[in-house]
Amino acid sequence: MAAMGAMAAMGTLPAGAGALPPLPTLGVPGVPELKPLTRYEAMRLGPGWSHSCHAMLYAPNPGMLFGRIPLRYAVLMQMRFDGLLGFPGGFVDRRYWSLEDGLNRVLGLGLGCVRLTEADYLCSHLTEGPHRVVAHFYARQLTLEELHTIEISAVHSRDHGLEVMGMVRVPLYTQKDRMGGLPNFLGNSFVGTAKFQLLFALKILNMVPEEKLAEAVAATQKPKKPAIDQAAAATGNAPATKPANELAVPAKTGNELADRAENQAAVQAGAEAAEQPVAGLESGAVAEQPAAVPAAEAVEQPAGLGADAVAEQLVAEPME
Repeated sequence: MAAMGAMAAMGTLPAGAGALPPLPTLGVPGVPELKPLTRYEAMRLGPGWSHSCHAMLYAPNPGMLFGRIPLRYAVLMQMRFDGLLGFPGGFVDRRYWSLEDGLNRVLGLGLGCVRLTEADYLCSHLTEGPHRVVAHFYARQLTLEELHTIEISAVHSRDHGLEVMGMVRVPLYTQKDRMGGLPNFLGNSFVGTAKFQLLFALKILNMVPEEKLAEAVAATQKPKKPAIDQAAAATGNAPATKPANELAVPAKTGNELADRAENQAAVQAGAEAAEQPVAGLESGAVAEQPAAVPAAEAVEQPAGLGADAVAEQLVAEPME
């Protein structure tokens, strides 16, 4: 809360009040920086700029996952209608609303029971891209009971099931595999500046150490293993697969040697046949002679007539 109050105060300083201290930056490798500006600077932007206001609601959480992983905080985000993750909020028309009034109007549609003030202001950034948008971000610390009440109220809000698919909590821990928890969560798709704002708030509010944020972001940028390899590792079948493949190599080599031996034997037999042509002719004549005898007998005594005669004889005898 002290950090939020300090940044809100910096945002309201008049132009002639002296030089402002440098605005904090994210400084996490792999995440593009957005240009920070004070609230006062943002309010002086011309009519060609659009203003978006979003809020992060969070609460200290003393719970332990599996009895050993500290949860530390419960941080609320929401799944949007387009399948992207974002924070509650939206665009504010500065012609009719102040930043906080416009934000509370949108929060009332999506959450129903929370109102933020200028004391909850955290930061403003210019977004990248062709659209001229300045993104304002707010953060409010609640008790865990208050946060749970908002989660229940969100289910009954007007936008639930339409523009908002549901609320989700951000896992701030990292499991032993260095992917479970925050790294996997950061691998999802976020809308606009939501991912940057999440990391920025976690750093500025000292909710996650900066080195842990950098490790989580770096883990999402590493190439992932194929799903088959991960499943095999999870079931313990991975070590057995490698020896089977190794055994297949000698088997393949043995088959190749057998084929080579047969080819060599065939070549040698052909060479011997070429050296003894007479023996080949004699063996061929012998082979032709036995084959010719049955053929001659077949001409003299057709097999079909002999069979019919025998059949007629067997049938005629019982009839007598």
